[in-house]
Amino acid sequence: MPVTPNQGSTGGGDAVTLTGTRFTGTTSVRYGIRPAASFTVLSDTTTATVTPSGNGAVPVAVTTPGGTGVVGTFFYLPPPSFRITSPAAGPVAGGNTVTFTGRGLSTTSEVRFGTQTAGFVVDYDGRLTVTVPAAAAAGPVAVTVRTRGGIGGGATYTYLALPSVTTVTLDSGPVGGGNLVVITGTAFSNTTGVTFGGTPAAVFRIASDTEIDVLVPAGALGSADVSVTTLGGTTTAVDAYTYLGTFAVLGGVSVTNTGLSQVTGDLGVSPGVSVTGFPPGQVNGTIHVSDAAAVEGHADLVATYADAVARTPDAGLPGDVGGVTLTPGVYNAASSLGLTGTVTLDALGDRNAEWIFQIGSTLTTATASSVLLINGATARNVIWQIGTSATLGINTAFAGRILAAVSITVNAGVSVNGQVLARDGAVTLDTNIIVRPW
Repeated sequence: MPVTPNQGSTGGGDAVTLTGTRFTGTTSVRYGIRPAASFTVLSDTTTATVTPSGNGAVPVAVTTPGGTGVVGTFFYLPPPSFRITSPAAGPVAGGNTVTFTGRGLSTTSEVRFGTQTAGFVVDYDGRLTVTVPAAAAAGPVAVTVRTRGGIGGGATYTYLALPSVTTVTLDSGPVGGGNLVVITGTAFSNTTGVTFGGTPAAVFRIASDTEIDVLVPAGALGSADVSVTTLGGTTTAVDAYTYLGTFAVLGGVSVTNTGLSQVTGDLGVSPGVSVTGFPPGQVNGTIHVSDAAAVEGHADLVATYADAVARTPDAGLPGDVGGVTLTPGVYNAASSLGLTGTVTLDALGDRNAEWIFQIGSTLTTATASSVLLINGATARNVIWQIGTSATLGINTAFAGRILAAVSITVNAGVSVNGQVLARDGAVTLDTNIIVRPW
């Protein structure tokens, strides 16, 4: 090629080699009407030049004592222009690809993100596919493209920190999902997905860089990892959420009702097969008699009961907890426990606060006693693990999940914000209101 390279910047300054004959004694080299910024005759067939500024396609002429001849054509190229059409943000580790679209990209020789050189492929004059390099830290960097027409800039790419999950509130709910939880953490602004136990949440809202509001998808009984994926990467909080059973009432042998009890949630029995008193009692849910759901519910009860028993106590309990205020923790009563009056459970502002009451033998509440939840305490996070049987006295207002090894008797006028679950024996109801708390 007589003009090498035959393309360059409109601003000039490009080194160009001319190849031809009879260059000895050259007195002038012109690019169009403008003289070369400089030239050096290297031999009779080779001259090194530096281009002046210019525009468009221009002839390159060499003048010697023997006359003037046109060696070839030089094409002045404007600097490239481009924008990042894929998300202009990504992980600090790089490795993701983005697309540049614009003009004058076909002669690209270098792409830089800040000081880092990026790999790229020229798709055509109007598009580059670029592999983002790693960065030392999160934050915005200037992006430049070098071509034979010069250096184009004006674009910014933002390196994003990996997100983190601090809390999931509330951190438990039904296996059917559909409940709203709040995930708090950091670097959430560019969230693209949230999963619970690997199942994507179909609906979520980025409330701020530190909060995501999510409708929980359906899942399997037990604990589940919560993962948040952003343009900066994916973080996983292990066992951050617990899927709870659907039963408000579950008996091991039977469930018996007298009067106009109202149960909100499923009611079942397993391995027994006896459910009586519905109607007149009403179940705002499904009745399961030793079917697959009841068997699964009973297995979950067995596992949850065993887990509660295995917890290490933080403190002991008096024989009667009426008039006592308890902060979150694991509490143990070696034998029986009574409740006369009101026991207050204070979450201290933590809606994920948990209580486990390990009761060696029986739980008995006096008439018109109550469990009071304050400062964010929720019934779903209160477990009453009972070694034998529970008896709730007339007109008691109870809260929490009752897990009895044998039986549970719920006397007339009692309301339960929670679950009534008897592992091996019977549940007996009498004109009660029982509401599963999720």
